[in-house]
Amino acid sequence: MLAPAGVQAAHIGRLWDVFLVTCSIVFAAILIALGVALWRSPRAGEGTPPDVSSVDRHEPGPYRSVVVATLLSVVGLLALLVASVWTDRALAHLPIDDAVHIEVTGHQWWWSVTYAGKPESETFTTANELHVPVGRPVVVKLTSNDVIHTLWVPNLSGKKDLIPGRETVLQFRADTPGVYRGQCAEFCGFQHAFMAFEVVADPPEQFAAWAARQRQEAGTPTDPLLVRGQQVFLGTTCIMCHAIQGTNAHARSGPDLTHVGGRRTLASGTLANTPEDLFRWIKDPQKIKPGANMPASTLPDADLRALAAYLESLK
Repeated sequence: MLAPAGVQAAHIGRLWDVFLVTCSIVFAAILIALGVALWRSPRAGEGTPPDVSSVDRHEPGPYRSVVVATLLSVVGLLALLVASVWTDRALAHLPIDDAVHIEVTGHQWWWSVTYAGKPESETFTTANELHVPVGRPVVVKLTSNDVIHTLWVPNLSGKKDLIPGRETVLQFRADTPGVYRGQCAEFCGFQHAFMAFEVVADPPEQFAAWAARQRQEAGTPTDPLLVRGQQVFLGTTCIMCHAIQGTNAHARSGPDLTHVGGRRTLASGTLANTPEDLFRWIKDPQKIKPGANMPASTLPDADLRALAAYLESLK
């Protein structure tokens, strides 16, 4: 959040600077006042009777100090309010001409991501990873499939809730190429801390090439190991939850796996997308992400290795 890579995050970063400076000054002033009060207070021993003479006596000095401190506090709070309102207005005025439109649905504990296409035949779905073009606004429509989640990419924007039965909208623009970590920022269950994702900001031509690849169906494997892996996928319970375009797997209970091999992470940012980690994840997800809806596999290791190799080939 302290390294903004987009205009929305820059607005929030400046607001943070204002709050940090103002509150630091107030905190320092309070400590100084406390120190002065302690230094100037009279000392007493165990037998010294209490001095209550000031209870009924007006003390002009302390009275003025309290009045001035109160007025300064009011002025400071009003200034912070104005800064907050100004920032909120700035966040709401992001130009969204030629925006990329994305729909993100939160699940326990992963993200479904759909890119709206024009025409509709160019719409495609992925999971747990957002690719966006640098310098182009992005409009993200958010909803939840179960409980309240919150999407937060600190380098690019503020937080926005995903609420069951409602649609909310988040707008941002990435101005610097890079990979930015996102996180669910609303406690949503046992694996809330492992509900992460990445936003990959690509130059426009690279984003266009990536989107074109995502619209393609998975090819038919010819390598015997990959053929066996596809057979395992289509012949077991995998097909009941996942989709791979170009096959007869069209379920939507779990992430779309059409191009899973091209993603950077697995299990919503929990593991690196390597053959070994993919094998571990398929074999027993509960050891890695207890409570996830994906059950442990009872298949022989040879079949699991073939399945992992097939999924890794889906770029």
